[in-house]
Amino acid sequence: MLNVEDWAEIRRLHRAEGMSIKEIARRVGVARNTVRSALRSEHPPSYQRVGRGSAVDAYDAAIRALLAEFPRMPATVIGERIGWAGGRTVLQQRVAQLRPLFVPPDPCQRTEYRPGELAQWDLWFPPVKIPLGHGQLASPPVIVGVAGYSRMMVARMIPSREAHDILLGHLACLIDLGGVPRRGVYDNEAALVSRHSGRAVLTPPFQRFRGTLGMGVVVCQPGDPEAKGLVERGNQYLETSFIPGRRFDSPYDFNDQLGLWLPRANNRMHSTLRARPSDRMVEDRAAMMAFPPVLPDPAWRETKRLSRDHWVRIGTCDYSVHPRAIGRRVDIRMDLDEVVVTCAGDEVARHQRSWAKHRTITDPAHELARKTMRATVTIPADGHEVEVRDLSIYDPATGAA
Repeated sequence: MLNVEDWAEIRRLHRAEGMSIKEIARRVGVARNTVRSALRSEHPPSYQRVGRGSAVDAYDAAIRALLAEFPRMPATVIGERIGWAGGRTVLQQRVAQLRPLFVPPDPCQRTEYRPGELAQWDLWFPPVKIPLGHGQLASPPVIVGVAGYSRMMVARMIPSREAHDILLGHLACLIDLGGVPRRGVYDNEAALVSRHSGRAVLTPPFQRFRGTLGMGVVVCQPGDPEAKGLVERGNQYLETSFIPGRRFDSPYDFNDQLGLWLPRANNRMHSTLRARPSDRMVEDRAAMMAFPPVLPDPAWRETKRLSRDHWVRIGTCDYSVHPRAIGRRVDIRMDLDEVVVTCAGDEVARHQRSWAKHRTITDPAHELARKTMRATVTIPADGHEVEVRDLSIYDPATGAA
């Protein structure tokens, strides 16, 4: 058979040198008919190996019959039905080749987004350990959002997966976006969505949050990450482009570094859009809804009466309160950064929130006030710190005397 090198030389001699077929045949050492065939062919010769067939060919009709009735039958079950005794791989390859003839195609939908239409949201857990203080390490969640039209990405690390922390981080990310998308796409995060008889139901804190903003909600079906592919790719981009080569001293340091990196990431040329997210965000933000006059406040709150042990427990940590509020009702509010306690409108405690667990946080001013108040308490000689009631007064009161 003529090889590619001789084919190319024959065509060169004929087209460039004007050499006759007879002379070309003599020089190359091939028959004149071979020269004529090479000149007529516009494509180089290629070797086609004749197939010897496969042992599974004899079962082809039986495989087709089973797939016609049961298009998704596994290859292993098909092998049992047809009595296949050969190798598993060759059967699986033939079934994979024939199955598309019987299973209807499921093409992927390419979604186009209008400006301001929606944003996708997800929790990402970075593959690094962040120092929380007091020797504790953890990987707190990061709420990530990606605007559909512009692909603008926002993110913030939050202390926990509790509803109040997720929604506080969500609000901070919306403020970074500069507007409220008309709809948000979410997965089935337990703090935001519960399912009853297969139906997605938003939790009350999430209903209050999205109702205040006037934002619609789309909940993905379980096990369908492709439904929020934009934010999933955003998570992957954070993992491959933000995390490598960085060290973090605390969650606050993580958020500081993230805040410096995101503008650069949003200013890159997006491979799909062939545009910069920061440029498209101008149009995206203009079409978003404006923030309401009063923003939602999803912070954690509790009202309780302060006991003599003038510390309040939030989660696993205890925070001191000024002892002048002992015996009175206090209002506790915790956001992403601070714990604030008020009594009748007066502030009686303010602490930085502890990301570490099982800690006792005491304000030195509260400790000093406690010692001062304890020093003024008169302790009776019998050692009692409280008044002791004379039990003899109960007899006249009850008519027993």
